[in-house]
Amino acid sequence: MRRTNREEKFKDFDKRLGCWQIAFALFAISLIIHLFFIQIIDIKKLRIKAKKQRSAQTFVLRGDIYDRNGIKLASDKVLFDIYARTPDYEHTPEELANMLAPILKIPKSTLVQKLRKKDIMISLKKNVDRFTRDEIAKLHLREIPMDKKSIRVYPQGALAAHVLGYYNFDADISSGVEQTAKDKLEFVEHNVQLEKTPRGDIIYDFGTDPLSTTRPVKGKNVTLTIDTAIQHVCEKELYKMIHKTKALRGTVIVENPRNGEILAYAVYPYYDPNNFKTATYNQIKNWTLTDVFPPGSTFKVITVASAMDLGKINQYTKINDTGKIKVGWWDIENYDYHTRPNPGMISLEYLFEHSSNVASVKIAQMMTAKEFYDVLKKFGFGNKTGIDLPGESKGLIKSPNKWDTSDQATMGYGYGTSVTAIQMITAVSALANNGVIVTPHVIKYSQEEIANNKIQQRQVLKPETAKAVTQILTNSINKSKSQIKMDRYNIAAKTGTSKKLKEDGSGYSNKYYTSIVGYMPSSDPQVLIYVMVDSAQGGNVWGSTIAAPIFKEISSQVARIMNLKPDKNFTEEKE
Repeated sequence: MRRTNREEKFKDFDKRLGCWQIAFALFAISLIIHLFFIQIIDIKKLRIKAKKQRSAQTFVLRGDIYDRNGIKLASDKVLFDIYARTPDYEHTPEELANMLAPILKIPKSTLVQKLRKKDIMISLKKNVDRFTRDEIAKLHLREIPMDKKSIRVYPQGALAAHVLGYYNFDADISSGVEQTAKDKLEFVEHNVQLEKTPRGDIIYDFGTDPLSTTRPVKGKNVTLTIDTAIQHVCEKELYKMIHKTKALRGTVIVENPRNGEILAYAVYPYYDPNNFKTATYNQIKNWTLTDVFPPGSTFKVITVASAMDLGKINQYTKINDTGKIKVGWWDIENYDYHTRPNPGMISLEYLFEHSSNVASVKIAQMMTAKEFYDVLKKFGFGNKTGIDLPGESKGLIKSPNKWDTSDQATMGYGYGTSVTAIQMITAVSALANNGVIVTPHVIKYSQEEIANNKIQQRQVLKPETAKAVTQILTNSINKSKSQIKMDRYNIAAKTGTSKKLKEDGSGYSNKYYTSIVGYMPSSDPQVLIYVMVDSAQGGNVWGSTIAAPIFKEISSQVARIMNLKPDKNFTEEKE
């Protein structure tokens, strides 16, 4: 009985062992077949995978940025970071320090201390130039690897800083055109793939192009619409006034209203993009795109144009200016009410020349809230202009069904809405361009890009409306004592002054926004200029006393730089 049980156990063991042997044999056969397919039949795929593991892109430089005349505004500079790799040491720290200290210009004792660290990779010095790198390379030190990198350099310093923006190589963070044109600046049509060892050495084979291993690959260059000469004038004149009046901030924007090209875009406070890490948030922020403010009397141009386009008034319309008017619970009066208490029936030229609040209110009241709102939306208020710079806001304009009588009245003279600086110049550009708004832009686009709707055009007003308002503005300047009048050019312009809200929103402060917007020559506008200064101090703070002097200097210098054709007969006027 015992013998039978033992035999059965042996038979059961033999069966199990046989199953394991068969399973192992099948596994071995499967493994051999798998290896055969990988190494013999599918060898190409394996080679490609290995090649990908060894491959690396060539060093890519960002493209340069130029102004419209070919002056370089931004470019990449190649620098090197120097390291020591301790597992590869062939020299003592003292020996390495003796060789490297004179080249790196680091005290020998400091270098020895660094080289004695137990880290695998030790940083010795960052951002050294090519000459220093080449001197180290001549020593053939296997334990001293050098990493190539680039930094962004702005040869014109702070000039057009808010247009250019900055680029942080380490964090891949940017602003301005550096951000909006990132894809183009970094676009490489034929990027060369190289094979490298784990240490970073290039693996050369018969297919390796020797030039591709040394020649840096570069992105596309970008040309701006900015004119460096005009930009310099704007920044200089803006700073002079801000320094003189101790103002908080200011801006000057110069545009060609025919095609939307921004010729200059000065924003204060400035910063140097070469040292953007030391700049404050308020210096870096382009507040002309993000922050809103009541436009003041410059908005009266929009009010008159809106009513005229709707057929409520024409260029010969007279308005009864009573000097003061009551709207709801509020008394609205002209700024010069105490010297001109009752001007009577006035023309639109008088309205602009003396900046009549009462007449502007009455014209606004000729339109329904919906009519006025619809035209303002066509002008672009409450919408982004589409400028090719980051961070633009929409501005603030209430829906017409939320307007009350005071909203509509104050809207007429620039207090019922809040706008950005770029919105204001874009809206007025319609008057200078036969009623057509062209998307404002700082990048010079190709005809193909323009054809692909990169730049859009919108008919905002009838051409005859734009021409009529332009003529009225021109006459108002020529008949006035305005300091912006020029001997050789007709100018269509309007100043503005608006109170600044307190930071807590509890009412108005004793600070003002002062501004002026105008274009020239008004018979064939080539240049549109907008100036705004925030919180100027001392004396009489008005658009005519703060913003207008800046406009005067810039307009005369821009006319010279652009060699504008005069539209006034200077000789006849003098006779």
